[in-house]
Amino acid sequence: MPLTLPAKRNRISIAATAILLVTWLLFQFTAWAEPLSVDEADLHALLEKSLSVVEIDKEIIRIGEQKRQLMLTMTDTEKQLMLQEQQISDKQDEAGSVLRAYYMGERDFLLSALLSFNSLSELFQMLDYAEIILTHDKDTLNTYVEQYKKVKVGYRALETRKEELVAVENQLREQKERVLALEKQLDQELSGRSDAERIRILMNELTSYWESAGIDEVKQYFRALSKAMQKLPSWVQDNKDLLEIKGFQYTIRVPEDELNSFLREQNPIFDNFSFEFIDGKVIAQGKRENMAIKITGHYTIENEPKNAILFHVDELLFNGFSLPDTTRSALEKEFDLGFYPDLIVSFLKANSVAMKDGELTIKLSLKL
Repeated sequence: MPLTLPAKRNRISIAATAILLVTWLLFQFTAWAEPLSVDEADLHALLEKSLSVVEIDKEIIRIGEQKRQLMLTMTDTEKQLMLQEQQISDKQDEAGSVLRAYYMGERDFLLSALLSFNSLSELFQMLDYAEIILTHDKDTLNTYVEQYKKVKVGYRALETRKEELVAVENQLREQKERVLALEKQLDQELSGRSDAERIRILMNELTSYWESAGIDEVKQYFRALSKAMQKLPSWVQDNKDLLEIKGFQYTIRVPEDELNSFLREQNPIFDNFSFEFIDGKVIAQGKRENMAIKITGHYTIENEPKNAILFHVDELLFNGFSLPDTTRSALEKEFDLGFYPDLIVSFLKANSVAMKDGELTIKLSLKL
C-alpha cells in the first residue's frame, strides 16, 4: 500500500531527526567553546544509565497498572463472595432441615404411606407424592452443595490474587529502588562537573529520540520477526532437505544463510538485517535509517503450556546503547518469536536446540 503524504512526511521527519541527532552527538563536543570533560566511554555509560532510568520508569508504570487491576479484581471477588455467602446462608437452614428430617426419622411416614395402600391407584399416587418430596429434598441439598463449592472456589481465587498482589508489590518496590539507585549514581557522577548541564542535554536528546523513533523501529523488527516465525514451520515442510529422519528421531538443521534468505522473502525490513548462530547464541543485527539494532539471545525448550522452542532476549542494543532487562522482557511478552514443532508434524515434540557454527539444530521425537 503506498504511503499517504502525511505518512511520508512522518517517515522523512523521523529519518531527518535520526540524522540530525547522530550528527549532533558526534560533533557536539566541537560546537561548544569549552569541551566536555568526560571521555567517550564515560559519556556512553552515563547516556546508557539515563536511558535505563526512562525504560525502568515505564516498567514501574506498567506494574502499577497491574497492581491497580489486581486490586479491582480482588474487590469484585470479595463482592461476589459476600453475595454467595448470603445465598448459601439462605439455603443452609433449608438443607439443615432436610438432613434433620432424615436423621430424626421425620421422613418415615413416606415408607409407611407406601406400605399402607389399598389399591394400585393409591400406590401410584403415593409414589408421585414421594417423588415430589424426595426431588425437592435432593434439589435443596444439591443447591446448597453447589453454592458451597462456589464459595470455596471464590476464596481460593481471592487467595491467589492476594499472592499475586504481594509479588507485584515486591516487583514495584524493587524497580523503584533500582531507579532511585540509578538516579543517585547519575547525580553523583555529574555532581560538581562544569559540563553536567551539557551532558544532561545529551541524555534528554537521546531518551527523546529513543521514545519518538527508536522504540518504534525496534518493535517493527520484532513484529516482522514474529510474523515470519509463524510461517517458519510451513517453510521447513517445503524444504525437505532441512529435515533429517532416522527411525523415530527427527533433526531440523537451519543454516543461517538460508534463514536470512527466508526472512528477506517475508519482509524487506530484513534486507539489511542478518542472523548468526554462534556458540549457543543467536545474534541478529542490522541498520536502517541511521538506527542500528543488535539482538543477542538464545532458545530454550519449554513444555508448558505446550511444547515449544522459545526465544529469550539476553541483550538489546540500540545505536550501541544497551536497553535494560525490563525492556527486553516487555518485548518478549508482546511479540512471540517462538517455534512450535507440532505445526510441522502434529505428533512431534522438540527435545533439544543448539546454535553452533552458523547453524540452528533442533532435535525432535515422537510424542508419547
